[in-house]
Amino acid sequence: MALENVQATLKKSSTELDDVEQRREVLIKGTRGVIMKCSKSIMALHRGKFEDATKLLEGAQAELGSLRTHVRGDLERYLINAEQELVEAYQLKCVYEKTSLAGIDALNVATSSYLLGLLDSIGEIKRMIYDNLRTERTSEALNLFALMEDLYSSIYPFSVYDNIVPGIKRKLDVAKLLIENARSTLTEESNRNLLIKRMDNLEKQLGTSS
Repeated sequence: MALENVQATLKKSSTELDDVEQRREVLIKGTRGVIMKCSKSIMALHRGKFEDATKLLEGAQAELGSLRTHVRGDLERYLINAEQELVEAYQLKCVYEKTSLAGIDALNVATSSYLLGLLDSIGEIKRMIYDNLRTERTSEALNLFALMEDLYSSIYPFSVYDNIVPGIKRKLDVAKLLIENARSTLTEESNRNLLIKRMDNLEKQLGTSS
């Protein structure tokens, strides 16, 4: 039995799969670079190096745009982690700049990447809260805590799509724990400030009576 048709098909399939494999390798290597830039951008933001953070983010976005040309409708999953990191870093930049958080169109990422990246940003906002408490900017810390809660409550309804957005329930659980930890810290700080205020008032009263 002749195998001409089968051999022709196998040759074509081999060419197609070689192309997919080559594009896959490009995506794996390229997304590592994007993730690294986003991580460095986050570190720069926490250190107050906003210009450096902006340049890193711009570079990450440009690289992601280039990588998308290698997807062609079959390798989208290889972009998810990099897109997630971009969303996290970009939203943190918005928080530091005190501007509105970015919508999905501005970031040009998949819906799942956007949702998961938003949840990841809650952990970075918690870090900002602690930084503000260390510098006695309690009011700013409270505003950031309110943002954490708003983000969580806004995304929570999407937990029903865990089969479509794998990991969203787990990230929601982590976010809830982060919020509770931040709430506990803020409560302790509030009680401490109240105690200090009462002690100051008592000292003033004692000083007046003497």
